[in-house]
Amino acid sequence: MKLLGIDLGGTNVRVGLIEDKSLKKTVSSPVSTASGEGVVLNEICLLIDELMDAEISGIGVGVPSVVDVEKGIVYDVQNIPSWKEVHLKEILEKKYSVPVYINNDANCFAAGEKYFGKMKNCRNGVGVIMGTGLGAGIIADGRLYSGTNCGAGEFGMIPYEDGIFEHYCSGQFFKNEYGVSGQEAYSRAICGDKEALDMFTSLGEHIGNAIKVVLYTYDPEVIILGGSVSKAFSLFKESMWKEVRSFAYRNSLNRLVIEPSELEQVALLGAAALYYDAVNR
Repeated sequence: MKLLGIDLGGTNVRVGLIEDKSLKKTVSSPVSTASGEGVVLNEICLLIDELMDAEISGIGVGVPSVVDVEKGIVYDVQNIPSWKEVHLKEILEKKYSVPVYINNDANCFAAGEKYFGKMKNCRNGVGVIMGTGLGAGIIADGRLYSGTNCGAGEFGMIPYEDGIFEHYCSGQFFKNEYGVSGQEAYSRAICGDKEALDMFTSLGEHIGNAIKVVLYTYDPEVIILGGSVSKAFSLFKESMWKEVRSFAYRNSLNRLVIEPSELEQVALLGAAALYYDAVNR
């Protein structure tokens, strides 16, 4: 089976050809973020045209925005002001005559881990993306759960401390609390700088509190961490688990797995995985 996975970022769009659950080829180009809706659509279609053939069974698209999953309508895409309301599913299905599935990037991450990564063998899991922001995708009873308005898993917006979880569990934490970039903190920490190591200890405590919210709400067996912050897992793992172990239902922790993603090109694979999730329903 051949599928196309599309990752629409704020600055670039990438399209990947997935065949027999393996990524075979990718193409990409910058997005004309300041241009009109039609210009951006044309840029996406030009990339699709490079990989499209008669054997393609479906197309999956991941976008950094709110999505009407059923109708495939994309609203208010980050960094592309002209994309206020784009009926992307309808447009692409009419042009390419294959089923098209669209979801936000966090849900695509979870779907990618379910069908290609570390959640393959679990029924209930959560994929948490910690990058410039904090979001999550939910796998419930073996299927992607997006919620009524594609808002399931937005743990980053929950009030916490003097702000929200996103301020303390993403790359924003280092700038907000210490006035340094996450990259600077990481570079110093891996060289043994005590102040930087303490930053990651504090980060881990906050992430542990966020994970407890995930545990209380969805009771997953596996939590997979993605995004740029997850690359520093070894630096915050200990303090994270120390906080997680204060979870009230201790027996629930016996089987719990929390690990960083190891999936290459997860955004493209996750977009394509929307097809498998739809078929399995």
